[in-house]
Amino acid sequence: MPITIITHSDCLLHDPGAGHPENPQRLAGIMQALHASDISAMLEFREAPLGTDAQILLAHDEFHLEKIRLTSPKEGQASLDADTHMSPGSLDAALRAVGAACQGVDSLMDARATTVFCATRPPGHHATAHQAMGFCLFNQVAIAALYAQQKYNLQRIAIVDFDVHHGNGTQDIMRAQDGIFYISTHQSPLYPGSGDSSENRNNNILNVPLHGGTGHNSYVSIFEEQIIPVLETWQPELLLVSAGFDAHQADPLAGLALTDQTYQWLGAQLKTVANNYCEGKLLSVLEGGYNLEVLPGSVVAYLKGMLAT
Repeated sequence: MPITIITHSDCLLHDPGAGHPENPQRLAGIMQALHASDISAMLEFREAPLGTDAQILLAHDEFHLEKIRLTSPKEGQASLDADTHMSPGSLDAALRAVGAACQGVDSLMDARATTVFCATRPPGHHATAHQAMGFCLFNQVAIAALYAQQKYNLQRIAIVDFDVHHGNGTQDIMRAQDGIFYISTHQSPLYPGSGDSSENRNNNILNVPLHGGTGHNSYVSIFEEQIIPVLETWQPELLLVSAGFDAHQADPLAGLALTDQTYQWLGAQLKTVANNYCEGKLLSVLEGGYNLEVLPGSVVAYLKGMLAT
């Protein structure tokens, strides 16, 4: 089956301001590359619906949702913190990102798709139950996990986060959840300062902090030795991925040294796990990646890896 790409033009209308690294060109470049790539015939594009309050409140409290709505400006910019800003189009963009993730879960569970990539923005994995931060408004991968658990009564869901930054929001939301295992590789020390191995919990949290400069060969060894065995033991019924591409060696916001080869390898490995344990059900959500020249190619490489398995 083809890979389902869920996206929406509303996600281009979120404008955090001039010079902000999380800008609309990120998604525009990805979409252009997907349509022009040699795997375009294996991609099926669907429009994301707006996420609902009920979906958002699976992972966030009412105060958080109301603060986002009240901060949303009718014109100009409004700030949630020093890094996280909203424009008039930001709320709908964030709602489309939530809607994409939940529609992706539905598509997997009713067998309309086996592999889904949500090409949406803003990203989500720093957003906690109570607070927007780190460019993130709503935590769509956490929402997707809780949505799948509630609607489809899944007992074992895994979230793999390979963004260069630790997904503190996802960890905080998942820490108290039975049946959802959160796994993160990330550079440390780096924003937001969380994700030390001391935060691990045997039943549902695994952090694998990486030294700056970690490249392809070292990353592959770490993933094979520390992540794959945990996934094989957990045997997820659904595999969710926070797919951040800012660990690329050319990314301006961090200091890991991964390459497109790494992302293609990751796509293949994660799809193999999904094939082995959850009938191929794999949902990826776009997180970081801030070099406009390399980000589109990294996404294409990741999808190619999935198609090769």
